[in-house]
Order: sequence, then structure tokens, then C-alpha cells
Amino acid sequence: MISLDNLTISYGGWTLFDSISFMINPKDRIGLVGKNGAGKTTLLRVITGEQQPTEGAVSINGECMIGYLPQQMRVADTTTLVAETAKAFDVVLKIEADIERLTNEIASRTDYESAEYETLLHQLNEANDRYHILGGDTREADIERTLLGLGFKRSDFQRPTKEFSGGWRMRIELAKLLLKRPSIFLLDEPTNHLDIESIQWLEEYLKNYNGAVLLISHDRAFLDNVTTRTIELSLGKVYDYKVPYSKFVVLRAERREQQMAAYENQQRLIEKTEEFIEKFRYKPTKSNQVQSRIKQLEKLDRIEVDEEDLSRLNIKFPPAPRSGQIVADIKGVGKAFGEKRVFAGAEFTIERGQKIALVGRNGEGKTTFARMLMGELSPTEGEIKIGANVNIGYFAQNQDDLMDGEFTVFDTLDRVAVGDIRTRLRDILGAFLFRGEDIEKKVKVLSGGERSRLAMARLMLEPYNLLILDEPTNHMDMRSKDILKSAIQKFDGTVVVVSHDREFLDGLVDRIYEFRDGGVREYLGDIWYFLEKRKVESLQDIERHDKPQPAESKGSESASSGKLSYEQRKEQERLIRKLRKAVESVEAELASVEAEIAAYDARFAVATEYNADDYTKYNALKERYDSLMHEWEKASYELEITEQN
Repeated sequence: MISLDNLTISYGGWTLFDSISFMINPKDRIGLVGKNGAGKTTLLRVITGEQQPTEGAVSINGECMIGYLPQQMRVADTTTLVAETAKAFDVVLKIEADIERLTNEIASRTDYESAEYETLLHQLNEANDRYHILGGDTREADIERTLLGLGFKRSDFQRPTKEFSGGWRMRIELAKLLLKRPSIFLLDEPTNHLDIESIQWLEEYLKNYNGAVLLISHDRAFLDNVTTRTIELSLGKVYDYKVPYSKFVVLRAERREQQMAAYENQQRLIEKTEEFIEKFRYKPTKSNQVQSRIKQLEKLDRIEVDEEDLSRLNIKFPPAPRSGQIVADIKGVGKAFGEKRVFAGAEFTIERGQKIALVGRNGEGKTTFARMLMGELSPTEGEIKIGANVNIGYFAQNQDDLMDGEFTVFDTLDRVAVGDIRTRLRDILGAFLFRGEDIEKKVKVLSGGERSRLAMARLMLEPYNLLILDEPTNHMDMRSKDILKSAIQKFDGTVVVVSHDREFLDGLVDRIYEFRDGGVREYLGDIWYFLEKRKVESLQDIERHDKPQPAESKGSESASSGKLSYEQRKEQERLIRKLRKAVESVEAELASVEAEIAAYDARFAVATEYNADDYTKYNALKERYDSLMHEWEKASYELEITEQN
């Protein structure tokens, strides 16, 4: 489908890619990995044609349509959400107009045996095929399904796009991209602006998608759940592994061990050969042997070992001053902005040493609550009492807005540091991988990951006993996230973290507060316990909406919940069996139709004359195939949703 042949990209005397080659096949699920600066985003831009290679070429199948989601883009703000999303079907609308034009022209003609009439029929058939493949029949339902899956509400559909924040605008572009159904998705950090539920929905969508996927992500769980192949960029070369990310990590370590063993053996050989040359260089009786050894070294293909990044994000938070046992007491807290109520009824206590996570869909109040803990916002109802001797350190999600782009890295810390710690700023920056000339860079030229590290460094300047971290891992690579997670685990104070990164939260927190549908729920367990509980509760929510429940006292509702849950599980299992059978039935028919189409293809390949009846049956089979594909997608989606619940 897409072939990269001996690609080289050079900047002056520096080579980013050195004659790299690989193929992207239909239905591939590829994770593109490598340390920051390895050229992952550049490679996507080369594939799309936005950047030209110094040497080599990218060959793309003529029928291959690319859907590219960059990390940053501008989104139109002159229309409503649903109207902007419908732009994904511009091609479908054009095909619809072509179908109408061709239909009218065919209806007005009577030259049924002419070549022109046959050409028009062929064009109409092709237009209808393409219309079905691109989802023309189901576009309104597809728009609704995709927007809801990405976290929008039906009440958002007619809202102007200019009312949405940057993260939600990125979701609009992602929705348009998904609805275009390209042959291949090129996705650059697609989860940065998604919450956990939307990430899970996107995972299932991509796993079941009929095309190919090439994605860059620092979300290990997302990579493992979506990809089946990992391509690593390292030192200008590519290494192709036919496994998901976690297995790739193991295989990469094994490959490096083999490389190191071969490298060390070769180095010993070189050392002994050079010793021989030096020892006998001036002895006439050994001249032939010396010359032979010299030629041997000149011809030797030197082994290069991948550069292992031994630098470490050596975060160690200062010891936390002791606070009172109660860090924050939240009683009946709610927040509204004008007539818009964000959440209400938050009732819980944060105690010293706890590490808790705030999760939920975007816009449900997680960041708002974090700012209320900080004292930046006041509740519109209820009360938040901060405990004795609590000193709060805050990592905000919008670090770009909180740091002056004209300041240097060093100045950013120097302007907030006080006392003796100012003499240690270079050491602190070194621990965050800012070394040498890096500390004189202006903030505005830093990458997203570098800005996140600089913001973390600011938290080191004062000993806090309550850390409030709002999406701290956005833009961080996996190595940095692992080391930050380790530092938080070792921190002896209290931590409140807002995050959608399941792998990051795993083993870090043991209490979850979910902001959802205007309320706050507590889950006493880790992130995977929370996600499992949410599946069951989603089914219960659906049942409650489908079946009006009689009014009961709180006690009787609690008493019947176990029986109700059992009945619902039995009903869910029955429904899943039915849906699986429907999917398998469609898949079997698809296989049969595919075989018939293949038989016709083989017959046409050796045919010496045109048979109109054969082509009529062939086109009918293709229409049936397209119809079955739509049935399969619908049945698979229903099964996916039911299994998630």
C-alpha cells in the first residue's frame, strides 16, 4: 500500500534518516516509537508529502487515501459542531451529485446498445460502489456515533465550534478524520486531548477498522491495545518488530545484548590485530603478514551499537514537611459558572500521605476542582477546608500560558527561586536533562515534553506536602513518565493527580474520584478496578433508562442491587452470545462472497471476450459485499459496545 524506499533526510552535515526502507500493508497496526528527536513526526510528514526527503522515495498505491492527524492544527470556528463534522463527507456529497446526474442522463437516453450508454452504466455503478464504501447511506448515524464516542454530548451538536476549547477542537478534527474512512490513519499523539473513556472508544474503533493504522503515542496501554507491529527509529535506522509495544521492549533488550556481544568481540579482534601490526610493523620478515592485517582492518565492516540513552530524569521531590492528618475536607462542594452547573455534591476527605486520582470526561470539573483546592476558584456551594500546615505545589495543565516564552530556561527558575536554592539551579536543571546550552534556550522554542519537564523543575524549588498535578504526563515520553511515576511513588507527602494515562496511574493511586454527570463518585481501588466497575455500572445505567424503576427507600434499593446486578449480567451474556452469532454469520457470508469475487477475477484475467451476464453478476456480488461490510461494521460495533458495558 505504501512503500518507503531508501529514505535519507539530512540537515547540513547531520543525517536524521539514513537509507531507511519499510512497507505499510493493508490492515497493519503499527506503533512508531523512538526517543524524542528520532524523527517520528518528520517521518509522518514525509509520508503525507508535507516534507520531501533528501534521497529516496515514498511510493503510494493510487487508491490509497491518507488521513493525517498532527499534534497541533487550526480548527475552523465559523459553524456548528455537527456542521463542521459533516465536512468529512464532502466527497460523499460530490459523489451523490454525480449519481443524480448520471441517473438523469441514463434515463433520458434510448441508445441502450451503444458504447456510450454502457460507459454511463459503468460510471454509475462505480459511483454507487464508492458511495456505499464511504458511508453515504449511514452518514448521519456515523456522525452521531463518532461524536458521542469521542465524548461529545447530543446537546453539543448545535453549539458553535468557537465555544470549544483547544482539546475539544482537536477531537472535532479527529472525528472528521475517522468519518472520512481513509485507507490509512497517520496519528501523532491522538490521546493527548482525550479522557479515559474516549481513549477506550478510540482503541476499539482502531482495532476493528478495515484500513491500516500508523500511530505515534507515549501511552503504553494504548499502543499495546491497538498495535500488532512496532517500528523503532534509532540513530537514523529503522528496526521492524511484528509485535506490540510491551513485547517489543523485551525483544529490543535482547537485540541490544546481541549487538553488544558482537561489538565487543569485534573490538577485541581489532585490538589484537592492531597490536600485531604495531609490534611487527618494522620487521622485514613479517611485512607480508602486517600488510595482510592492515588490509583486513580496512575491509572490516565495523559494527555500530545503538546509542543507549543513559541520561535520567532524576526527579526527587524534597521531603514533605509534616501536615495535619486531614489535608482537605470537602463538604457538599459544587461549582457553577452562571447557569452552567459543572458538578455538585462532592463529599470526601483527603488524608495525609494519600495518593488519589481525579478522572472523568473532559468538562466534568476535574481541573475546576483542582483549582478550587488551590484556592484559585471558590465553590458556589459547600465548603473546602484545607488542613493545618498544608503547603500546595501545583502543576497546571496549561503550562504554556503560565511560563513566559521570552524567558530562558534558567531565568524561568531563577525568577521564582529564593534563598540558598538559587545556588543549586543548574544542578536541578541538569537533573531534568537541561544541560550546557540548553539552559539558555528560550521557553518559546522548547518542545512540549521539555516544557513539562521545566514546569516540574519549578515544583522542586520549595518543599511541598500536597502536590496537585493536572495532566503531568502530556507530551512526556515513556522514559520520563516512568521516572516521574517512580518519584511520585517515593514522595512522602499527599498527591492529587488528574490524568487519563491508565499505565501511569496503575500502581500509583489506590483511590479514584470520578467526575461524571454533575456528581463525584469514590472508588476505593486502583485504576483497573475503577474501569471494571464502570463497565458494570454503565450496563445498570442503560437498564435504568430502559426500565422505569419504582420509588424505593435507600435501604431497599441497596438490598435489591445484588439480585438486579445478577439478572443484568445474565441478560448481557445472552445478548453478547446473540451478537457474536450475528457477527460470525455475516463474516461467513463475507468469506463466501469474497471467494466468488476472486473466482470471477481469475476468470476475467484469462478471458478473451466480453460476457455481459458475467459482469452483471460480478457487479451484483460487489454490491452485496459492500452491503455485508456495512452489516458487519454495525454488528461489530453493537457487540463492542455491549462487551464494554
